[in-house]
Amino acid sequence: MKAAIVTAEGLKLQEVPVPKPGPEQILIKLRAIGLNRADLGVAAGHAHGAVGGIGAIPGLEAAGEIVECGSAVPAHLKPGMRVMGGMGACYAEYAVADWGRVNLVPDTNMPWEVAATLPVALQTMHNAVVTHGLCGPGSAIMIQGASSGVGLMGLQIARLMGASVIVGSSTNPEKRARLGEFGATLAVDTNDPAWVKQVLDATGGRGVDSVVDQISGPLVSQTLAATRILGRIINVGRLGGAVADFDFDLHAARRISYIGVTFRTRSNEEVREIVRLMRQDLWAALEAGKLALPLDRVFHLDEVHDALAHMKANAHFGKIAMVTG
Repeated sequence: MKAAIVTAEGLKLQEVPVPKPGPEQILIKLRAIGLNRADLGVAAGHAHGAVGGIGAIPGLEAAGEIVECGSAVPAHLKPGMRVMGGMGACYAEYAVADWGRVNLVPDTNMPWEVAATLPVALQTMHNAVVTHGLCGPGSAIMIQGASSGVGLMGLQIARLMGASVIVGSSTNPEKRARLGEFGATLAVDTNDPAWVKQVLDATGGRGVDSVVDQISGPLVSQTLAATRILGRIINVGRLGGAVADFDFDLHAARRISYIGVTFRTRSNEEVREIVRLMRQDLWAALEAGKLALPLDRVFHLDEVHDALAHMKANAHFGKIAMVTG
């Protein structure tokens, strides 16, 4: 099969053997691949959890048809089924996935490139917004970095869960202007010193109940100030920096729960449960078209360098995909 492989000279398309599924895995003939920001680091030779370095194949999510099932895969999954899911090493024509991380494509008319861009956003944001953020009817929530594909899904999930105040942040004015389309009741620019006051004003001075933070870095203490007493901050990403000054006194005074989440240190069993809970809460809405992401551009796998450059430029809105055929 053709795959994008990290080499000492950079990312290269090469012919490699088709992987073999283990007992609890399925082999999938990939039709489309969703791009995620973590792919940039892996493609550059850096580690992302247990993945990375020379010989690595980037990729976190994809969609395609089941080719083969391992001996311990439940009987409801069979060869020929259209599936989408989180899986590693998927910048390729075939990939293996744990059976519990995949879902059937919800609509036979859904294009492959659309299906491939949904799994990471759905499972990440359901876990952050609902499981850890406790978002429900009447709650107030903020999504930091809301103009990313994952962030846009977070806004929609908060709206679906019945939140009454949904704050989205973006420093790009054009992207910020579109956040309302996806559920934001307030869009703020975190480069504006007044953004914390805007959040407090929108919540009657209390602050939001929870923040799904994809930025972190130097914004963290301001984010504490925008969160209510006994509120929650869910640390999903660190696009603004992994290290910064932290106002420990403000954190203690507001008694905020600061929760770190990542898929890198979760077991298969934990991820299966995350996917199950996501499907339980969101699948009917997805099938009804209430949850969707804008598809910014579609590349071919042969254009992997162009696709990664487009993502690195950060000019896209929504998701980027690659197709294999």
